[in-house]
Amino acid sequence: MRIVVAMSGGVDSSVAAAMLADQGHDVIGVSMQLYDQREGQTRFGTCCTIDDLHDARRAATAIGIPHYIMNFERQFQSHVIDNFVKEYVGGRTPIPCSHCNSDLKFATLLDRARSFDAECLATGHYARVERDETRQQFVLKRGLDPAKDQSYFLFSLTQPQLSRASFPIGHLEKTDVRTYARERGLPVADKPDSHEICFIPSGDHAEFVERQAGSSAPAAGVLVDTTGKVVGRHAGVHHFTVGQRKGIGLSAPIPLYVVDIDAPSNTVTVGARAALERRTLIASDVNWVAGTPPATPVRAAAQIRHRHREAPGLLTPLGDGRARMVFDEPQAAIAPGQAAVFYQQDEVIGGGWIESSSADESNDA
Repeated sequence: MRIVVAMSGGVDSSVAAAMLADQGHDVIGVSMQLYDQREGQTRFGTCCTIDDLHDARRAATAIGIPHYIMNFERQFQSHVIDNFVKEYVGGRTPIPCSHCNSDLKFATLLDRARSFDAECLATGHYARVERDETRQQFVLKRGLDPAKDQSYFLFSLTQPQLSRASFPIGHLEKTDVRTYARERGLPVADKPDSHEICFIPSGDHAEFVERQAGSSAPAAGVLVDTTGKVVGRHAGVHHFTVGQRKGIGLSAPIPLYVVDIDAPSNTVTVGARAALERRTLIASDVNWVAGTPPATPVRAAAQIRHRHREAPGLLTPLGDGRARMVFDEPQAAIAPGQAAVFYQQDEVIGGGWIESSSADESNDA
């Protein structure tokens, strides 16, 4: 089978390519150029740099497969960076990795794979895709290594995309991946993992938003407590995210957290940790992996951040691409803009973007 592998220059995607080649598949490595490198820039972020492109090519050479670099600068700007800036300006907390995976790797790149007459697109994600013959559909599951599972970022995959997706390392632990890379002689076997947002190497997302937004950057505003009393001022809502504790700029007898962000009024509400707890969330633009929503409310577990432990509750489709999740126990720091991904055991049944949350079960608007 001819398979295109998205190669980032890291050990995971390199091993994915090597494993498929070792299984006898006709493998083609493809890397995405996401920014302008004509001026010799070598560090745009923590992945997808010019050095990473060189590493991907070196890995492809070691494996013995062809390697191509495709220009995705325009798509990355419109689907990932512009969305990131828009969300922060609107007082929401974006998750760019999900947009990069869904809008680039499993949409645009999958279309490009057809130009190679490839039947499948493989990546180095720690996730699994299986065919359920009883339901006559593909299912998306967590990777077997709980510390590395990346299924959270793949909730938007559709049945047609899953039918052509492959995650060769999804059944492995990270230590096994590095062992395979060393034994295979891959030059990236001991390359460190990347963790930060790739296009903000400094980690200062507020400065990045200001630079990208220009005159549209949020203005200064006020900090208020949960009673509405003004307790301070801030330099713009893009400096904050719900659940944030550090960098608020206030001294108080108890730890203060960002409880709410109102971008139109440039108001940030702070309060005690207990004020963060919510029982209900509403998600929009929900993708149901099966292709259709459940006919009735179902028991499920929702994960509201990548490193958050999933929590059980009742999941109800609302129509218009929305869903309501009522948790059995209150959850802290449900941040609008983040993804809420719904699981039944280790299977992803769907997910969407957190629109709002409430402390009770009455929020169904």
